[in-house]
Amino acid sequence: MLVEDERHLAAGLKLNLELDGYQVAVAGTAREAGYQLVEPRGFDVIVLDVMLPDFDGMAFCRRLRESGNYTPVLMLTARDRPEDRVAGLEAGADDYLGKPFDLDELRARVASLLRRHAWSGRPEPARHVLAIGKGQVDFDAYTVSVEGEVVRLTQLEIDLLRYLAANAGRVVTREALLAHVWKLAQHPNTRVVDNFIMRLRRLLEPDPAEPVHLLSIRGAGYKLVP
Repeated sequence: MLVEDERHLAAGLKLNLELDGYQVAVAGTAREAGYQLVEPRGFDVIVLDVMLPDFDGMAFCRRLRESGNYTPVLMLTARDRPEDRVAGLEAGADDYLGKPFDLDELRARVASLLRRHAWSGRPEPARHVLAIGKGQVDFDAYTVSVEGEVVRLTQLEIDLLRYLAANAGRVVTREALLAHVWKLAQHPNTRVVDNFIMRLRRLLEPDPAEPVHLLSIRGAGYKLVP
């Protein structure tokens, strides 16, 4: 799905994505996108403009995540300051591309987000699954199973857990997580890491208020104890 109110830009992106072999639905407003998202066909990725005529794209993405929809989201916006990118990631976006952008870069980013869908549906003899607290995290399917319920995770949530798992038992600083997971070369004063950890605690910890697996190390960072 392409959510973009600039008609000429939307038409050009739709054409190029269709030439890449994708089926593309276009919505010019957040309301129209909301109507299409409740249709049973579903979508594999959403390219979302932030400055929509009827609703802020970041708020739309946040509501999408709060409703339990974890379709990968690539945000497009002319607001490309570091704090804007952080705000987009905190709202639940998986990737963020500033306008004006290079068309080949956009196509590559869409392909990267779609690749996870193809990988999750591919049969494999053994999956990369890790037990963390009360959940079973499937790093291939981007899901966590908690008490029989399967919850889809965003790419950033999976990347965060994967990095912590690779460093299990060791303290990982916020700066390292921002650099390796969020690809933020500069480290703005942000709570993006803390907010992601809080959501993962609600899924994985027996008592999120008293975590025993996703630990905060005061003044240092975080440590995963599976």
